[in-house]
Amino acid sequence: MRLISGLLARMFDVGMILAGAYVASQIRFDVGSQRSFYLAFVAFAAAFSLAVFPALGVYQSWRGRSKRVLTGQVALGWLIVQACAMALMFSLHRIDFVSRLWFFYWTGISGAAMIAGRLATHVFLGRVRHAGLNLQTVAVAACGEHCDEIIRKMEKAPAAGFRAKALYNLHSGSQTNTPLAVFEEHAAFARYVREQNIGEVWLALPLTEERAILRIVDEFRNDLINIRFMPDVRALALFEGSITDVLGFPSINLAVSPLPPNALLKKELFDRLFALGALLAISPILLGCALAVKMSSPGPVFFKQRRKGADGRVFTIYKFRSMRMHEQKRGVLEQATRGDPRITRVGAFLRRTSLDELPQFINVLRGEMSVVGPRPHAIEHDDLYQNIVSGYIHRYRIKPGITGWAQINGFRGETDRIEKMEGRVEHDLYYLRNWSFKLDVKIIFATVFKGLHHPNAY
Repeated sequence: MRLISGLLARMFDVGMILAGAYVASQIRFDVGSQRSFYLAFVAFAAAFSLAVFPALGVYQSWRGRSKRVLTGQVALGWLIVQACAMALMFSLHRIDFVSRLWFFYWTGISGAAMIAGRLATHVFLGRVRHAGLNLQTVAVAACGEHCDEIIRKMEKAPAAGFRAKALYNLHSGSQTNTPLAVFEEHAAFARYVREQNIGEVWLALPLTEERAILRIVDEFRNDLINIRFMPDVRALALFEGSITDVLGFPSINLAVSPLPPNALLKKELFDRLFALGALLAISPILLGCALAVKMSSPGPVFFKQRRKGADGRVFTIYKFRSMRMHEQKRGVLEQATRGDPRITRVGAFLRRTSLDELPQFINVLRGEMSVVGPRPHAIEHDDLYQNIVSGYIHRYRIKPGITGWAQINGFRGETDRIEKMEGRVEHDLYYLRNWSFKLDVKIIFATVFKGLHHPNAY
């Protein structure tokens, strides 16, 4: 069945490439045109797609894969094929014989058709599996909460076609609230899997259960059963563990940036555009604040201080100066306190309303900060707290932000107690674990409507 579906998918792609080229020629050329169809060019693209698409995983099983990933793989593969086709024509000095408009039409029509066909099939299979057909039965060998989480996710995604049927509870004394057939003996579990023709065994076990893992793998070594290892790494991983390929070896990430490269790229693009728009929009406010600071007391308009950015790289942060010029002891940081005599009247207003932070959009535009992220602390605080507060240094796995999840939840201003810093770090790590573009927008709106004034800011 898997072989047949893969063959049909390949035939469908070749058909859509040929059909797209024909439709594009009908749109672009006259009926009697001699250039209405470039057979050799199209044939090369169709043949090359059969080599590129499998390499990108386009023909792998759809079961459990998201539509977004599936769409991205097809789009990327088709663009690579077309780029290589154009490179071939260029190397043969035939690029001038190809209509650019026809090529554009062909690329768009064939790409859209291949993606639309897959999405339609994905929806159809989802409905079929909702109806109880085309299912893959699963037996889970596990212990603890990790097992419950996997079963919950399986139940929340019925369109994936996985159905849990049995549970092998390795910790016989623990309670399990599940309607599944529960086994506490290895032999009984193995016998049930074979009798019921269960297709997959999932090992949702911690890494410490090496002996149990090897025993189950050895048990089903000669059976045509898919065995998947879904390790419980929560006790080891700072963020949710993910698996990547490093030098051809599967690697479980325990303490790396939880934001994938594509998310960081989107965040970077959004930051630069947002900062540019913000600086243009608030330029009158910036000018007014600068004049007020200059008139309030002698000294520069901006307060500059060295802070740590992403990966611990040091940069200079900009704020409107809110204090009178004063001598500061070397290596000693004195935070502003309520009623601090060093703060000017203008500075007090700027700090209460967070207007003193606006120049940091310059840091964002320069790529040193993000609009949303963990707030950067003074380097003296970093040196102090990274050995006291658990997980503190991991705040710097992404760029620091002008505002953040901790700030809109009340953790801003003076950190005169260790509990305040612990609360701030806890919220920062929550943001890293749960980042999304939607969460960034939520924090920005909350900052605008809630964060302009806060009792902890003085």
